[in-house]
Amino acid sequence: MKILLVGAGGVGSAFCAIAARRDFFESIVVADYALESAERAVAGVDDDRFTAAQVDASDAGSVEALAREVGATHVMNAIDPRFVMPIFDGAFAAGADYLDMAMSLSKPHPDNPHSETGVKLGDEQFAVAGTWESAGRLALCGMGVEPGLSDVFARYAADHLFSSIDELGTRDGANLTVDGHDFAPSFSIWTTIEECLNPPVIWQDGAWFTTPPFSEPEIFDFPEGIGPVECVNVEHEEVLLMPRWVDTKRATFKYGLGNEFIDVLRTLHKLGLDSTEKVNVTSIVGGRPTVVAVSPRDVVAACLPNPATLGDRMHGKTCAGVWVTGTGKDGQPRSTYLYHVVDNDWSMKEYGHQCVVWQTAIHPVVALELLATGVWAGAGVLGPEAFDAEPFLELLTAYGSPWGQKELDPA
Repeated sequence: MKILLVGAGGVGSAFCAIAARRDFFESIVVADYALESAERAVAGVDDDRFTAAQVDASDAGSVEALAREVGATHVMNAIDPRFVMPIFDGAFAAGADYLDMAMSLSKPHPDNPHSETGVKLGDEQFAVAGTWESAGRLALCGMGVEPGLSDVFARYAADHLFSSIDELGTRDGANLTVDGHDFAPSFSIWTTIEECLNPPVIWQDGAWFTTPPFSEPEIFDFPEGIGPVECVNVEHEEVLLMPRWVDTKRATFKYGLGNEFIDVLRTLHKLGLDSTEKVNVTSIVGGRPTVVAVSPRDVVAACLPNPATLGDRMHGKTCAGVWVTGTGKDGQPRSTYLYHVVDNDWSMKEYGHQCVVWQTAIHPVVALELLATGVWAGAGVLGPEAFDAEPFLELLTAYGSPWGQKELDPA
């Protein structure tokens, strides 16, 4: 297996640190628009199987050319979802299989955004699923932590724990703090704004519909000392993936954002600072006015600290998982939370990467190893639910990062 990793930010760098301890691949070419970022990620692992390259992820032709040049068998997308389609298309053109951790972007319904879906997450990719399948090629989409691990958990629950499922409820939360910062997101603010301010999607009785952002707040008690966190509906791929392969009456995604974070996001939206449309800004350069076109969202991202650099100031744990309710294999009501917790102190000490990016990065490495060994195989545009969950969870534990299961009151 020869991997082209596109993106050398926090997740891409953590991907390298995790993969460097495994022997299932022949080479990994780490590519980024900023060559120095790719070189830094490669230097961090000190492994001659890794090399750095430059690529323009917004250009499918650039991705194709580099994938062909390095003989990539698999293209791994580790950057934010606005670049999904060029990388996805470039991989196909180059004859490589493809993996990502977020799917193609959505567009709200033009008239009823808070009740009806428009273009859904992943629609652009699923539209060409037949082409990938006919070519015998695999696009494994949504294979991070969320989406990704919770989708694996959904498959596991359906196969091993439940005879029928009422709801697959992805629930993510944390108790992370960052020294010296009142507001410092632990993940890409660009992606966070995108998924939190778009209308959340819910699957109910065979159809998808939307609600207003931050709807249906609930308190969820997270395990391993994190405790109760208020969670709200957020747009996320799990809701679009799970019902395609797992029979469930309802699918939701709720994220523990906290009131302060929600207030900040609402303020950004009111001021138009969440927009990705470029605006003209007049700046004085060398004593002369100069007009520069910038995206407000890019400005917000530039003003906040890089999440990848916060690890040594972060404290606490992050949890990702799915809350499954329904009827157990014994015919009795069942309520089970399947989860994965990462402690920031541990991930920093063990790998040198903060827990959120590390937790995102480990799951595609596990998936690639399963593909390399032939334990997982398929063709088309598939989600993690399309594969046997048991070997994934066994290998995740073998990587030194076990998952957990907590029984809840089904009443």
